[in-house]
Amino acid sequence: MSRLKFRVEAEASGSKARAARFNTLHGEVVTPIFMPVGTQATVKSQTVESLLETGSNVLLANTYHLLLRPGPEVFDRFGGIHRFMNWNRPVLTDSGGFQIFSLPHSRKMDEAGARFQSYVDGRMILLSPELSIGMQKSIGSDIMMVLDQCIPSTAPKPMAIEAMHLTHRWAERSLLARGDSPQSMFGIVQGACFEDLRAQSAEFLTRLPFDGFAIGGLAVGESKQQREDFTELAAAMLPRNLPRYLMGVGTPIDILEAVHRGVDMFDCILPSQLAQRGVAFTSKAKLQLRRSVYKFSEDRLDPDCDCHTCRTYSKAYLHHLNKTEEVLGWHLLSRHNLAFYHGLMSRIRESILSDRFLELYREQRELLVRSDEDHPSTPFQGPKPNRADRRLTLGDFEVIRNPLGFSSIRQKSSGEVMHSVNPPDEEARRLYVEPSNLKDRLKNGSEVVVWDVGLGAAHNAMASIREVDGVIASGSKLRIESFENDLDPLKLAIRNAPRFPHLHHPAPTVLLRDGKWVRRDGGVEWVLREGDFLSKLDSASAPDLVFYDPFSSKTDSSLWTPEAFRRLKTVLGDRKVRLMTYSHSTLVRSVLLHCGFFVGAGPSSGPKSSTTVAFNTADEAFESGILLGQDWLERRARSDARYPAGLDEEGRREMDDRIARHPQFRRPV
Repeated sequence: MSRLKFRVEAEASGSKARAARFNTLHGEVVTPIFMPVGTQATVKSQTVESLLETGSNVLLANTYHLLLRPGPEVFDRFGGIHRFMNWNRPVLTDSGGFQIFSLPHSRKMDEAGARFQSYVDGRMILLSPELSIGMQKSIGSDIMMVLDQCIPSTAPKPMAIEAMHLTHRWAERSLLARGDSPQSMFGIVQGACFEDLRAQSAEFLTRLPFDGFAIGGLAVGESKQQREDFTELAAAMLPRNLPRYLMGVGTPIDILEAVHRGVDMFDCILPSQLAQRGVAFTSKAKLQLRRSVYKFSEDRLDPDCDCHTCRTYSKAYLHHLNKTEEVLGWHLLSRHNLAFYHGLMSRIRESILSDRFLELYREQRELLVRSDEDHPSTPFQGPKPNRADRRLTLGDFEVIRNPLGFSSIRQKSSGEVMHSVNPPDEEARRLYVEPSNLKDRLKNGSEVVVWDVGLGAAHNAMASIREVDGVIASGSKLRIESFENDLDPLKLAIRNAPRFPHLHHPAPTVLLRDGKWVRRDGGVEWVLREGDFLSKLDSASAPDLVFYDPFSSKTDSSLWTPEAFRRLKTVLGDRKVRLMTYSHSTLVRSVLLHCGFFVGAGPSSGPKSSTTVAFNTADEAFESGILLGQDWLERRARSDARYPAGLDEEGRREMDDRIARHPQFRRPV
């Protein structure tokens, strides 16, 4: 039986969000809850009194740092962290696994534990599950975390498997080390970005007598969309009657999305870390107080906030403190940010209890991504990037380096990364080029037209061009028509061509310059159609293949609607066309089926066990052997995300009926 006496009080309609409460050794906790990070027995720049004033109830401290300094002897003398730091409310201690992960060049992992060199006195230490739990017992935390092996979320599968099994063995040792201590303990689900490994990890750990479970191994390299997908996946695998904790996440919008997916507990350093840089979260937008637009502002920081900072100081004064790097500025903005986080959690909880969560979710989803930096009339006046940094950014896009060694393009405003998990050229070939059978299509003097929807940095188009080098039969022709409304990603990638090997070719540069590139023998023609995809359909050549690769529905929302796919279906007519896309969401597949496409499972990609291939005609669809069947229909019926936003009850019934009567489910596949 759980030591926490966890009980769910309410669950939101149309969502997996829930409100709950549980008891610890130092008081009751209500969820959803945000826990400020007090790594070294202090939340940076805050006092216990200011933390209480902001609404903090549970603090997170770190075993790794407290082991090194002040050490277990001090906590044993004081009887634990609560008396030591004068905090009489609950404390959760991380095990130190993430901190060890952050020292890749100063540690060694094996079955015994993690060997690392102390940054305090240089001595070598073996952090074993037994030492980690022993230290947490000395600290006297209310909730202890097992020692786990954290790896990049984008790590290859063999590495993820090895780390997962080691985490499981350490989890069993951590439970034994706890003994009869009244402290609670959480297991940590690992498995990187692989659905089957997450399922294995959850199945193994939920057989053990933990008091709650954490979702680990996220916020360490994956895209925002992947983090949300795997949060939802992992949360659904965990028991309803125990708390779920998403470690190290995140921004207010990250937390809102995770609550929607069934998570109860969160921690992150961002409220304090960003405050040190002059950033404040407010009910209107995220503000950068270093901007000169605030130099003379007498307004309060957030008119809807009643925290000490907002009651007492003007934006002008906060601007001054941050420009002069005064510690008081850090303290005041951090104090406000924590109050904002706790206020958000309180509003979320109230909305769940009153069954208004989806209404709040839709409203806050818009507000929480706003930033004062979106307005060019008030430019950011902070430190200017150096020359090298300026080469890595253009407009709303920047070049980032994946831990596995390849570069990708990220959109700054949304955080979405183009080809973020696997090397981009490999992913383009696997998801789009190989399922299209380009080589076979071009063997018999035929012309093949590819619609490349979402040119981006041109990975898909260039993968196609390289695929057919030297294999096009006489009289055959490949025509690629790339649709894109913002060419900055490709321009940025070309500017940083040494980082993008697929661009070591004249075609992309000529395409940008002339709007068209033709191979010398005429066998390949690449045309740029700049502008909105839906407005360019009528002027494009009729396609045989569609590489559907825009940003996700949260960023390019208009391209994922039923209206967009109906328009596409109309334009295609009775032509035999195959569409490939990276999405495997129930919603996207449902919309495609509803619009008349035949839908199958495409190849896996990194975290996704499958992607999606759609067919415009029945013959090609049934010949493919990959169509979704009755088992998918059954999974769809259980899904909470199978309808487009705004669809009323009558529309939902009509959609369900049309999909159920779709020919692909009425004939053996």
